[in-house]
Amino acid sequence: MSPLSGLTGLLLALAVGLSVAGIAYGIKLYRAEAKVPGDLAVALEVGASRVSATESVIDRFGMRFAPAVLSAMGPTLVDKKRRKIDTAGNPGGLTIDRYAARRAAYGLFGGVTAFLCLVNGFTLFAVFCLAYGWFAADALIWQAIRARKDVIERTLPDFLDVLAVVVSAGLGFRQALDRVAERYEGPWADELRITLRQMDMGVSRRIAFEELRRRNESEQVSQFVTALQQGEELGAPIADTLIQIANDMRRTDAQNSRRRAAKAIPKTTVVTLTFMVPATLLLIVANMFLGSGADFGSIFGG
Repeated sequence: MSPLSGLTGLLLALAVGLSVAGIAYGIKLYRAEAKVPGDLAVALEVGASRVSATESVIDRFGMRFAPAVLSAMGPTLVDKKRRKIDTAGNPGGLTIDRYAARRAAYGLFGGVTAFLCLVNGFTLFAVFCLAYGWFAADALIWQAIRARKDVIERTLPDFLDVLAVVVSAGLGFRQALDRVAERYEGPWADELRITLRQMDMGVSRRIAFEELRRRNESEQVSQFVTALQQGEELGAPIADTLIQIANDMRRTDAQNSRRRAAKAIPKTTVVTLTFMVPATLLLIVANMFLGSGADFGSIFGG
């Protein structure tokens, strides 16, 4: 047996041993009593019905390592990630500790898988596994932020129209906002309820709407808050301000739609030239040969 094959066998044996030891240690941690952060314990119990069975198992496995992950991230990164989770609307009852638990679980899985791939010579797949372990926990947040932003921007103009009608009927802005928010469902209604709850607790309207702007990385939400504050400072009628904001949002959305359509035309052209034209040419050439009546068996058979 060559030294190289002996070294490969030793590495494989070491990898298997580490995997078995890791699984045994994970089972030990899972069965052992561990101090779990408060909001993570609540999320695991209350949010258990909001996640799949696989996600629940991942959370319960990674929660043992969540404090270590948060310590390694540092206070600045933890605060930044907490703001991102708030912007995503806490999908599935996600908290910063639950995020740390998932990052630990995905990181361990990606690291062990990458090591096994490197031992077997699959370098490219090992890089993919490492990337998966590093970014998998953030992928849910990125997707939730994008989906939440799209829903809010679609809902906001119609909401402002209804709010303007209610305000014009004689209700105050605070009462009208509460009345209209009760009729809506989804992320924008959730954001309004948070804002109203802050105002009920004594927070000024300006600060509450600034917090609304901070929680949503949306140009239309920022435009709504800015116009609302400017209208309040200038003493403009609130109903006219709301209608103007809704019209501006629809105009901006139409411009963005035309811009996206203009960007899609070159992409469609590239796809057509790359795939459809060669495939069409192949079909035409094949049809010409098959319709010519030539005896290909005698030609290629010699």
